[in-house]
Amino acid sequence: MIVYLIAVGSNMPAWVKTGFDDYAGRLRHDVELKLIEVPALVRKKNADVKRILKEEGDKLLKAIPKNCLIVGLDVIGKEMTTPELSKRMESWMQSGQDVALLIGGPEGFSPEIKALFQQSISLSKLTLPHPMVRVLMAEQLFRAWSIINNHPYHRE
Repeated sequence: MIVYLIAVGSNMPAWVKTGFDDYAGRLRHDVELKLIEVPALVRKKNADVKRILKEEGDKLLKAIPKNCLIVGLDVIGKEMTTPELSKRMESWMQSGQDVALLIGGPEGFSPEIKALFQQSISLSKLTLPHPMVRVLMAEQLFRAWSIINNHPYHRE
């Protein structure tokens, strides 16, 4: 299974790439984690947020590989524990379908993109910096994989 982490924003600090690559590299042959970046639009003082969300949404849509399960990482998504995420990941793996995890821009997602979500996950009620979400999601996917595979990384 391939999990595509498709994120609005590019030119992230070096620590983001280092952290993401570290956790993505720990996953084994049954799960591959790939990052796809979609450039964010410039936001000025009186920016047209609806237009920005629509245009970024169009870019996200084009970046989603065919036949993927579409999962939005969204503040109003389902909060879950790491063991619950591992059960979710196991069901994704058993489905034989690749997964597209979407990270929106600073204002989130357009209604058109939200309508495409087949599942929605909230990482926290806290507002998290978008660069950190990439690293956090990669770590949590590795942790979920480690639970599925009885790897010693996850300890309760």
